[in-house]
Amino acid sequence: MRWRKDQKGFPVNSKWLDDVLDATSQALVKAETGGNVLARAKHEGFPDPDLVVHWAERARRLLLRSHEVATLRVEIGALAGCLRHLLSLSNLPEELDAEAITRNFFAELPSMGDAISEDIAAAYAGDPAAKSYGEILVAYPSVQALTMHRLAHVLYRSGVPVIPRIMSEHSHGQTGIDIHPGAQIGHSFFIDHGTGVVIGETTVIGNGVKLYQGVTLGALSFPRDSSGEMVRGQKRHPTIEDEVTIYAEATILGGDTVIGKGSVIGGNVWITESVPPGSKVMSGHSDRAARTKGSK
Repeated sequence: MRWRKDQKGFPVNSKWLDDVLDATSQALVKAETGGNVLARAKHEGFPDPDLVVHWAERARRLLLRSHEVATLRVEIGALAGCLRHLLSLSNLPEELDAEAITRNFFAELPSMGDAISEDIAAAYAGDPAAKSYGEILVAYPSVQALTMHRLAHVLYRSGVPVIPRIMSEHSHGQTGIDIHPGAQIGHSFFIDHGTGVVIGETTVIGNGVKLYQGVTLGALSFPRDSSGEMVRGQKRHPTIEDEVTIYAEATILGGDTVIGKGSVIGGNVWITESVPPGSKVMSGHSDRAARTKGSK
């Protein structure tokens, strides 16, 4: 019997190992050409997620740290080259142009910076525990999550596949805040604490909105066509109008659901229908939502 030592010095039966290596390698190659879902996914064309995360973190640091003009020119040039490379590894639709996407992304960086500034100001105004803008910039998960979201959303709007989702899921893992890159978020948005917040793809959020931990802005059951396939591309998630506050663990579902301007949604409330502007929706003792209107 032939034995050899592995990298950690343990004895290995080389004949047994060779047989397993051959059989396993051949089975995996056969699966690659077998046409199952995993094989199809591997061949759809997408960049290495680690490369995307590295690029996204550099882009986020570009917005959140101070730089001299000369340094910015060098870093933006490097980031632009990296983005073009990532796009070349992606299965872009034929009508999309990688150069145009790259130009548009970097042209929008200043407006993204303005939006993040307003998010920081909203956090300071809305959290008495905040001691300074700098503390919010470096230590608040909502700022980290929203910065990544605003970067990813520009690429999502441009039609870029996969890359925005890699960015958002990386941020989700870091902050506990799950924001789909398709969600439309206005200015001066603040998520207090943040853990467990879920914001779905077709959510629309106005200006001056504040959420607490555990809030879900999600979808109801998904419609299916005559063949039983899920219908995609419809609005599935709620619209939150300006100056709304939503407290911890509230769940708001459905593409037709609109939370009217200036409303307050209490904690642990379940909502699947629209709420008029100026409303207060609180959880009653019977665990049913009790609504009071602050206007007409």
